[in-house]
Amino acid sequence: MKHRLVSLLAAFVAAVPLASAVHAQEKSIVVASTTSTQDSGLFGHILPLFKAKTGIDVKVISQGTGQAIDTGRRGDADVVFVHAKAQEEKFVADGFGVKRFDVMYNDFVLIGPKADPAGVNGGKDVVLALKTIFAKAAPFVSRGDKSGTHAAELALWKLAALDPAGAKPAWYREIGQGMGAALNTSAAMGAYVLTDRGTWLSFKNKDALQIAVEGDKQLFNQYGIMLVNPGKHAHVKKDLGQAFIDWLIGAEGQNAIRAYKIGGEQLFFPNAGAALN
Repeated sequence: MKHRLVSLLAAFVAAVPLASAVHAQEKSIVVASTTSTQDSGLFGHILPLFKAKTGIDVKVISQGTGQAIDTGRRGDADVVFVHAKAQEEKFVADGFGVKRFDVMYNDFVLIGPKADPAGVNGGKDVVLALKTIFAKAAPFVSRGDKSGTHAAELALWKLAALDPAGAKPAWYREIGQGMGAALNTSAAMGAYVLTDRGTWLSFKNKDALQIAVEGDKQLFNQYGIMLVNPGKHAHVKKDLGQAFIDWLIGAEGQNAIRAYKIGGEQLFFPNAGAALN
């Protein structure tokens, strides 16, 4: 009997660290997010702060916004954090997301070669700049990847009443890749490209490129976050995912976003309502 008790006690003691290890492994979530939050270095800044506060590890799937939303639809992520409001609202309306929250904003900028073949550098009207690029058949790189930036670019061409993505002229190059690749392609081609400011500020290969157009209200870029609906996918870690959302839109997360700068310049501006007051 005594031997049996000793064996049971030994088994229990051995099981404790195993259970603890399993519990530690469970304290992680998957966030499907746009490439700009990753490529800009924002996640590298805020995620260690979140983990230190909560012990929750965040694994990021960095994709274009359209792909990130599709990842959420399939239930392959617990949280979706992107920047295409109309698509985000549809994601929630279709029942795949629980609720959408504003998190932060920055803006898009039109980048171009220093040679400026279209003559648009220094402009404040992005639609006029696109019309000029189109008229002069100046090289233009499109991400072509259904990302939030790609959606914004197509919307701007629509405002200009032009459709190079449909017409596919030789000067318009769709690459089907992320923002870093699009900027590198633009540098190599001497082409114009639309990018979010955060990725531009963190981009290293700027030598041949500069901001051509900025400051237009049409270039506003809002980011939103949503918990994937556990009613659609029961395996979603709703409590841990909601903890990340609550932290990000709360005072600590908003202050962490505000504090992230490159070369003294702020990349993202928190605007999750009361947390700014």
